[in-house]
Amino acid sequence: MILVDTNVLIDVLADDPDWAEWSETQLMKHIERDELAINPIIYAELAAAYRSEVALEKALRYWPLVRLPLPYAAGYLSGQAFRKYRRQGGQKRSSLPDFYIGAHAQTDALPLLTRDSRRYKSYFPKVRLIAPHEA
Repeated sequence: MILVDTNVLIDVLADDPDWAEWSETQLMKHIERDELAINPIIYAELAAAYRSEVALEKALRYWPLVRLPLPYAAGYLSGQAFRKYRRQGGQKRSSLPDFYIGAHAQTDALPLLTRDSRRYKSYFPKVRLIAPHEA
């Protein structure tokens, strides 16, 4: 099973001119041999772009995404990683959800399909990243 980061899904759903092709290729490649998953944080980040839950569900129906619960251990790990980030001078405006996604991937030993690997590499080094610069 592979956890799919929000940015990959947004690329495809919004037809991003720079990243849609890479993201869709990765989704298609990995869906043939593995299950793809999201969690409530990823779902919430996607929801911001839709006027209704029905519209979001309609957009997601093309991708057979397993919906995983968030483990409490990932909540603790994300908080610890965020604290380390802040102590190292990270901006408060940085997104705690990104830390939660990385922590979930690490806690459940899930590879993470993302195009933004920098923070995940720094704070969740045990996570196997599937990213443009990791291939």
